[in-house]
Amino acid sequence: MSKDLFLRLLNASGCLDALTAPEVARGLDGFVTKTITPLPREGNAPPRIAETAHGMLNAIGLANPGRERFLADTLPQLRELGVPLWISVGGFCAADYAETCAALEDVEAVELNLSCPNVDEAADSAAEIVAACRRATALPLYAKLSAAHPDVAEVARAVAAAGADGLSLVNTLRGLAIDPRTLQPVLARAQGGLSGPTLKPVALATVFACYSATKLPIVGMGGVTCAQDVVDLVACGAQDVALGTVLFSDPDAPVRIRTDLTSADLDEVFAAAYKKSAVLA
Repeated sequence: MSKDLFLRLLNASGCLDALTAPEVARGLDGFVTKTITPLPREGNAPPRIAETAHGMLNAIGLANPGRERFLADTLPQLRELGVPLWISVGGFCAADYAETCAALEDVEAVELNLSCPNVDEAADSAAEIVAACRRATALPLYAKLSAAHPDVAEVARAVAAAGADGLSLVNTLRGLAIDPRTLQPVLARAQGGLSGPTLKPVALATVFACYSATKLPIVGMGGVTCAQDVVDLVACGAQDVALGTVLFSDPDAPVRIRTDLTSADLDEVFAAAYKKSAVLA
């Protein structure tokens, strides 16, 4: 990777437990937490993960210890890792998000999860949440959006106008898997979020559209398994890239991808991708 270029490799929220796998987290340029909600959530009933032909479905249900316990117990432990921390924040109304943002300090950024099934993804709703959080904190705010919205670029423009500093693109898409023996849905809740390689073309299109619409810094994610996937996202406008499903099967992916990006075969291609993203219309 050229010395004048800097790409941060992160994890997608919920795809890495840094306290269980601290060395994997330390191989990243920043660790993104699971989404934190005001109150504790046990999540959905199992089974809540299912493999598909080209990816994975999950219906975890935002399981987390809640804001109070996260701030008192989990966050101090995460700080000991020595890795820049991005806190994923969720909720069920703008005040939920804003109150959590107001309680955070000395972290790299806040990722606002605006694309879980419990949050209305209309442009005005997302903008309302971002605006409330902008009033509550001076920390960098990244809005995590779903490609399922019929005009995600409209949502991107709305959150940009409301004060978002960047975008995280994309979240999972809704999918379903059938058990061939019972012909019933594999997941207890039937539907779940689809991630993995099958999501990459959707991620590329969304990053391209939202960067063209806003020019905001973007953390691109969705189907990243190799260095070429990183190059492709950067070429579409991503400034940084997050690894998701690949971390379950290949925890060494951050080191492997970073090494491949610095190889003679990809170094010039990577630099060209950065140059291209700077002039996208």
